[in-house]
Amino acid sequence: MYKYDAIDQTLVDQRVAQFRDQVARRLDGSLAEEEFRPLRLQNGLYHQRHAYMLRVAIPYGLFSSKQLRTLALISEKYDRGYGHFTTRQNIQYNWVTLEDTPDILAELAKVEMHAIQTSGNCIRNITSDAFAGVAGDEYVDTRPICELLRQWSTLHPEFAHLPRKFKFAVNGAKEDRTVLLCHDVGIELKNNAAGQLTADIYAGGGMGRTPILGSLIKLGLPWNVLPSYLTALLRVYNRFGRRDNLYKARIKILVKALGPEEFARQVEGEWSHIKNGDDNFTQAEWDRVAKHFTKPAYKTLPALTNQQVINTASEADKTAFTRWLERNVKPHQVAGYASVILSLKPHGTVAPGDATTAQMYSIADLADQYSFGELRATHEQNLVLADVEQGKLYELWQEAKKQKVALPNVGLLTDIIACPGGDFCSLANAKSLPIAKAIQERFDDLDYLFDLGDISLNISGCINSCGHHHVGNIGVLGVDKDGEEWYQITLGGEQGNDAATGKVIGPSFYADEIPDVMTNIINTYVAERSEHESFIDTYRRLGVAPFKEAAYKNAKKKEKVEKVAEGGAA
Repeated sequence: MYKYDAIDQTLVDQRVAQFRDQVARRLDGSLAEEEFRPLRLQNGLYHQRHAYMLRVAIPYGLFSSKQLRTLALISEKYDRGYGHFTTRQNIQYNWVTLEDTPDILAELAKVEMHAIQTSGNCIRNITSDAFAGVAGDEYVDTRPICELLRQWSTLHPEFAHLPRKFKFAVNGAKEDRTVLLCHDVGIELKNNAAGQLTADIYAGGGMGRTPILGSLIKLGLPWNVLPSYLTALLRVYNRFGRRDNLYKARIKILVKALGPEEFARQVEGEWSHIKNGDDNFTQAEWDRVAKHFTKPAYKTLPALTNQQVINTASEADKTAFTRWLERNVKPHQVAGYASVILSLKPHGTVAPGDATTAQMYSIADLADQYSFGELRATHEQNLVLADVEQGKLYELWQEAKKQKVALPNVGLLTDIIACPGGDFCSLANAKSLPIAKAIQERFDDLDYLFDLGDISLNISGCINSCGHHHVGNIGVLGVDKDGEEWYQITLGGEQGNDAATGKVIGPSFYADEIPDVMTNIINTYVAERSEHESFIDTYRRLGVAPFKEAAYKNAKKKEKVEKVAEGGAA
């Protein structure tokens, strides 16, 4: 993985010192909050409902066991004993104090980490495939390009004050594991017929109150001119993006207003002036960065069949171990190895994506013991050990069970994506975490979950869609109605190669109705599916009508109406 050079380390250390001075001036009153706010946001510090929240970048989801131990230390020393892994391959701490923040950033700097550009109207943490470099279906290892783009975009003076936050995703595999089309810019890397690395550029994707899938605007862009082309794209957005309306400021609104063809034409026009400039990547830059992403010291091992791996387990464990192999273990490029997903979705006990201090320390030990000391954070808020010997999978499973990170529910209904919601976020209209907990408790039977098969369920506490509810097969959105928390259901969303945004099925529900609503929707699927048909395929075949009818069959009467009637209003 990438290692800081002297320039990187100096920059991060200087940022820590700078922010320490800014915090001191805020605390002594010489720096007003309205002046301090943009400064703290540039360092990933939000003021939320109950405390400050610090968001730490994990660039393209790759980090080391040493870095994870520092993240654990921070959770133990400065927070409340846990951290929350997000959909954008970051980690958040929800209970930090302003006074402690410079010390936290100093701890991060010691292990080549920071919180720069995890907030604000700038280019945010660049995300990518959590299985980059090891996936069996990979065309291109995206990590060198991701690192080059990270360095290009960090503290870029021209793009520090964009109309709105800006998010990149980079994919280089047959299966899209990045939600590519739901980002402001999606970059799909491929090798062309001549073996040259190129990029297809998608622009104008996003979720929030206006979910839109990105449009292809450039095909076969040579990798080395990515900086100049993306500069041209961002200049068009910077020039014409809506700054007068927060809700229309994202690039998706501009691309929709102009049309993808006209937007692409304007980008080409801007690019024509700068495409041959000094801003582009060079082969020397590629060589400098790519050397950090060489293959680890793999052993020469035989490729084991699933049955051979299963046979390494005791008779008492075989059924449970087999389930885990099916859901949590993924194919690897190298014979004799596999990639393992550690589930951060225990049923009904902690919030999706949360890892305790003890778990983080233990997972760091597992990374050292089984996966060359490296880890990955996924879009789905789980963690990955990318390079595990097949012959050691049973041993790893036994250790992971002790830390409660071996639940075989990856891709199943209870592998829920959820934002922190109203329990923490000041922007949220409703709580997300109690809804996730209630659903996990209702659907706690693993036999039943395995029978249901792949179903994605995403929960957001507000229209900003940090839980990516639009692209869940089932989406739950918290909404506010006259100060009360209600929940809207969407169906038909999907991420990946067949990305789609879900449709709202009708009026919203009370929180205590949601488990029954989910049961009715799932029961309809079970009753109507054909053999081996997934939830999303059944939904697409039947349409929304039967699911909608089932969802509302036991819905309560609207208490607001009843209360008005009791008060005598007409």
